[in-house]
Amino acid sequence: MSRQRLNQGPLGPARTDPPPGPDDGASRPGRFVGWLGGLGCVAAGYGVFQFLFQVLPGSLGGEAAKYLVAAVSGFGTALAAWLAAALVRARAVEAARPALPPAPPAPRAPGPLPQVLASAHDALVDQVAVVDDPDRGRLTGWSHSLGESTPSRPTSVGTAYGLHIMLDLGVPDGRLGPGELVDTLWRLRLPGGGWSARSQGAEARPEVTALVLGALARAGVPGERLAAEVDRCTAAFTRERDHAGRESTHVVTTVLRGLLRAAPRAPALPDLREALVDGAISDAGRDHLRCWGYRLHPPYGPPSPLHTAQAVVALERAARVLGESAAVRAAREDGVRWLLSCPDAPHHACLDLENLREEVRRPRPDDPSRHEVLNVRHFTATWIVRALLSPAALEVARQDGLEETWRELLDGAVAAVWARQQDGIWSWDRGDSTELRHPMWMTYQGLSALRAYAVWTCRPDGTTTA
Repeated sequence: MSRQRLNQGPLGPARTDPPPGPDDGASRPGRFVGWLGGLGCVAAGYGVFQFLFQVLPGSLGGEAAKYLVAAVSGFGTALAAWLAAALVRARAVEAARPALPPAPPAPRAPGPLPQVLASAHDALVDQVAVVDDPDRGRLTGWSHSLGESTPSRPTSVGTAYGLHIMLDLGVPDGRLGPGELVDTLWRLRLPGGGWSARSQGAEARPEVTALVLGALARAGVPGERLAAEVDRCTAAFTRERDHAGRESTHVVTTVLRGLLRAAPRAPALPDLREALVDGAISDAGRDHLRCWGYRLHPPYGPPSPLHTAQAVVALERAARVLGESAAVRAAREDGVRWLLSCPDAPHHACLDLENLREEVRRPRPDDPSRHEVLNVRHFTATWIVRALLSPAALEVARQDGLEETWRELLDGAVAAVWARQQDGIWSWDRGDSTELRHPMWMTYQGLSALRAYAVWTCRPDGTTTA
């Protein structure tokens, strides 16, 4: 066989025809229409010319005028027919072109929050204190504030908030594990049980004990191990044994939140919630809505956005664990409505977000004529974020047609939280005389609020509704 015949077999290269041009294939109807239009436009123009020349009256202005009118009309008709044919041809060519694939969406730039979380973790790891105590053993944790001028020593409050932060951050590496912090908190327990702040002496205080118990429960310490401390805490937190604490909105809400984590079936929880609801006050300045002051008994103090937010958060968490009656629900929803009725603007700098300080005074155990004073500072914006950032609060806003107000207040509070941090560490007011500029609780509350807001606003499906 010849080489040409061999190359025509099934294993030889197939004969290739020249590729079709851009006007072949699907564009052939367009070519035909264009060719037909090239002839038809002349015919259409000539037909119009002949028709008008015959029907126009002679009185129009003579033969010359009739020729002129008929010629112009015929030329216009021919031009219109040619343009129509060209348009059809162009559309046919465009339809024959292969469709280009859509451009891939531009990747979203990462937001600043991951870097803030990473910076916070690095700062905590760098400033963790490790102390070998001759009586308590090895202590790993933080003091009350980062960057203290005196040598730092782990405290119950600082280490409990540090444990909360590490749990929120997810412990991205093994430089510092929750187990060391859990062991330290147990070693910092007072001889008689419970925990206290370093300014409170050797007697356990319920707000600090509940804080530590809540952190231990989050870290996975079983309820059986916490039960004895829960019983001591609730037994000591009565009006007879801690009158000042039971009158403080801050103390009651702190104990309530901690016990809901550590002992959700504790018999004291319904009583604490009832005391909180009974301590609400009516504010004539905001449509007589119920809210909270810094005290749960007279004198209640003025209506307080901070303490109202703390009460709303505690009641909302209690509702998830204990359920709630109509009366409790009404009080909680009134608190949300009171927060939504903030009259100031812009909301990132309104008076409702102003940070506060308060004192909790108790008689000293060794000398009842003197008082133990616990100075408490409050990062108000974080509490507003917590109070508004819940399905229950959003439901109230939607029922009242205040969803846009809810968004504005929430965004303003988040902006205020963000503005107080640098590299993941939050700072107290510069004008404050205390040297504790970077309290652990403030960094925990700031990180927790931003993280919750980021989770709430995450929309993987691209939707924008709340």
